[in-house]
Amino acid sequence: MLVAVAAASALALFWPSLMQGAAGGVPASEAVLLINREKAVLIDVCEPEEFAQGHAAGAKNIPLAQLEAQLAQVVKNKSLPVILVCQSGGRASRAAAQAKKLGYERAQALAGGLKAWREASLPVEKA
Repeated sequence: MLVAVAAASALALFWPSLMQGAAGGVPASEAVLLINREKAVLIDVCEPEEFAQGHAAGAKNIPLAQLEAQLAQVVKNKSLPVILVCQSGGRASRAAAQAKKLGYERAQALAGGLKAWREASLPVEKA
């Protein structure tokens, strides 16, 4: 019984980390390091209306439907890290997969999306 309680407690403690890793996203704190140290480019894949309501500071807007056509114009150096963000992370994960197919091997989604960015008290701008 005691072992089951300990296992359940450990699972509850590590569950958010496990899910974040399973999604393959980069946490907000790591994204900031990539932006500051490696000149990572932050791309918001939300629709323009959502982007105007609030987005991560410094993010460029390329809606998901236009990513394939516009990413090369915005990020010319495919060796740079590219961090894709949306409201919650779903569209950004699809965008990261799409960007990798386009040759951006260091593309990754922001884990938890703009919601996680805000929860980390990182700056948000309105267009």
